[in-house]
Amino acid sequence: MVKQLKFNVLFRFFAQIKIEDPLPDDTSLVVFRKRLGEERFETIFDEFVKQCKKKGLLKERLKAVDATHIAKDESEIVTSCQTLPGDENEGERGNLESLLQKEDEKGLSAEAVAGDALYDSLANRLTIKRRKMKPFIPEKRKKKKLDRFIYTEKEDKFICERGYSSIGKTYYKDAYVYYFPSRLCRGCHESKKCRLSINSPTLYVSESHLLYLETDPEERRKASRKRKRIEAKFAEAKKHHRMARARYRGRWRVAIQVFMTFIVMNSKRTVKLLEIKQDSVSLALPSG
Repeated sequence: MVKQLKFNVLFRFFAQIKIEDPLPDDTSLVVFRKRLGEERFETIFDEFVKQCKKKGLLKERLKAVDATHIAKDESEIVTSCQTLPGDENEGERGNLESLLQKEDEKGLSAEAVAGDALYDSLANRLTIKRRKMKPFIPEKRKKKKLDRFIYTEKEDKFICERGYSSIGKTYYKDAYVYYFPSRLCRGCHESKKCRLSINSPTLYVSESHLLYLETDPEERRKASRKRKRIEAKFAEAKKHHRMARARYRGRWRVAIQVFMTFIVMNSKRTVKLLEIKQDSVSLALPSG
């Protein structure tokens, strides 16, 4: 910054520093950053997001969560940030809860939350469901055994390829065991190909997978496409705002880097959204 102020007149104009005025010392920004600290930078960031909400710039339909730990609105405005240690998985239990708690404190809501397979867990799906949002999270592993069965949410039953339905279920260790009629299974012509045991035809389904099945496949695909568009902003942060790697040592210093970066990116996006909003208002007004 100080280097640019020495040679770039535009920087001086923006900082309101005259040509004849002395420049601040190189360490001034370092001292300023330490004086504010992570908490005050987060306060500035949060206040900016609240202003975006008041202006009606947030769509509040789909939240995208991703690494660093970030929540982003469908309007491409980053609404919450949480910097985690490098050896911690953002999908671990409690991390998503604390991120969404930040959203709650700002009064932000949505219809659904979309994330990658790192967030695939029962705890994360329940965290989203408790807030009355749909969890659009892909599964880490494909359930090959369940591919041959159709789940009917209304009746809470699984139907095999032969059309036989489960007749009951029981809960066991974060999962449900669905029972099929053994008499019908023994006489089935597809018994050799079937993944169920003939003598004890049961289907083990985790509670997390049931929550996954409750979401509409087409809605999941749409959310995935929207999430990819939103994630393009993360790539922009890495490519144009030096977020590909940490510039400082210490988690709190990196957290400040994250807040400063997304304050700048949100500012740029807000200007664009306000221009679009103004253009739409101008088009709606009668001419003459």
